[in-house]
Amino acid sequence: MPKFIGAIDQGTTSTRFIVFDHEGNIVAIDQKEHKQFYPAPGLVEHDGMEIWTNTLEVIIGGMRKSGLASEDIAAIGVTNQRETTLLWNRNTGLPYGNAIVWQDTRTNEICNDLNEKGLAEQIRAKTGLPLATYFSGPKIKWLLERHPEIVDDIARNEVLFGNMDTWIIWNLTGGPHGGVHVTDVSNASRTLLMDIKTISWDKEMSDLLQVPVSILPRIVSSSEIYGYTRFALENVPIAGDLGDQQAALFGQACYQPGEVKNTYGTGCFMLMNTGTQPVISKNGLLTTTGYKLGAEPTVYCLEGSIAIAGALVQWLRDNLQMIEKSSDIEPLARTVKDNGDVYIVPAFSGLFAPYWRSDARGVIVGLTRYVNRGHIARAVLESTAYQTKEVLDAMEIDSNVKLASLKVDGGMVVNELLMQFQADILNVPVVKPRVAETTALGAAYAAGLALGYWQNLDELSANWEKDTEWIPNMSEDARLVLYSKWKKAVTRTFEWL
Repeated sequence: MPKFIGAIDQGTTSTRFIVFDHEGNIVAIDQKEHKQFYPAPGLVEHDGMEIWTNTLEVIIGGMRKSGLASEDIAAIGVTNQRETTLLWNRNTGLPYGNAIVWQDTRTNEICNDLNEKGLAEQIRAKTGLPLATYFSGPKIKWLLERHPEIVDDIARNEVLFGNMDTWIIWNLTGGPHGGVHVTDVSNASRTLLMDIKTISWDKEMSDLLQVPVSILPRIVSSSEIYGYTRFALENVPIAGDLGDQQAALFGQACYQPGEVKNTYGTGCFMLMNTGTQPVISKNGLLTTTGYKLGAEPTVYCLEGSIAIAGALVQWLRDNLQMIEKSSDIEPLARTVKDNGDVYIVPAFSGLFAPYWRSDARGVIVGLTRYVNRGHIARAVLESTAYQTKEVLDAMEIDSNVKLASLKVDGGMVVNELLMQFQADILNVPVVKPRVAETTALGAAYAAGLALGYWQNLDELSANWEKDTEWIPNMSEDARLVLYSKWKKAVTRTFEWL
């Protein structure tokens, strides 16, 4: 069997191709950013064709860097930004306009309308999800309402919907010339269109959102051969597909119920493995599918989603120009001993878990003449840790499991100040693995399992090794004071719209 596994990691800001060896070590990596479009406040779009072109370029770049050929790659796994919604024509392969990104809030009216009709609880019971602008279903409805020409093409069976995993797999396996139109259980569960218990498209939900079932991809497991590459690589099986946060859970070897990981990226996403039964949250969390390996039962998760984490650092860099590059934030935050009583709640497009308030907008509170750039930088970092604590508190109540430690990954974990403050405010150890690219690794693991490159989950668990651990070092009194002020700051964001 070939010696390596490839992973395509199609994220919110960039697309990457990573080659892994059998021990989960990175052999080569190539990355390319794509443009962010902000047509108006609260609207975020991506160009699907740019992302597809970038995908081809990073595969070619990664293969060149590794010095490997197609026959050296046993399989490819795909992981993706979830909920980002694209409609395209199956004959031309061209999208109907830009993709609507997961952060986009243009479907607010659609969601409010369904909410006013008293449908929110029915939707949550069926899909495991709150009624929110975050998910793909309302985005599809919005696109169909704004583009009547798409409706004509649907009648001719020409229209396909997909999140980014579906778009990439369809293109890689031939596009208009026989491309495979599939999505895995983890991505399907983020649409508001899938029954969380039966793992199938639900007619009641598709009728409610006026989304024709004919445009939806076939739901498959997260680990099986979907098709073979026709571009960039020759005839390599595509055999893994996981939404980015489920992929990180899988790459972090959270295979036992109660195990938790948190990914610090553009947003922040905490997932807890709850086993083969869905736990419907009573505390503002999402019930979502974690993964499904071939014919085995689906594994479920509780998830807390934070919209703005690393994006707040980018905002400080790009919009306020307080720092030149993202890595400058830690030295700036270290110029002060605390936050100077400043709290930043980054509800730029509403609040996600556990509040689900689309009427909220961001605030900076506690400003005095004493406050300087260092305090602002520190408040930016601390906001991610506070939001994580809110999600974890909800998770512990829903699951009846007390967290022993938190596995972390994502771009922000290089920030020692943030990770130490996270351990302090949670009062549990925070642990970073040896291989930090856990999202891509999870997709690679799913693909490798499908072909027997790895035999079982025990083999994958043996690959996981601790790199760094941060131990809590804060008094209970200090923790309570800081957190209560954060909670007060959050209430100031409500009902802005």
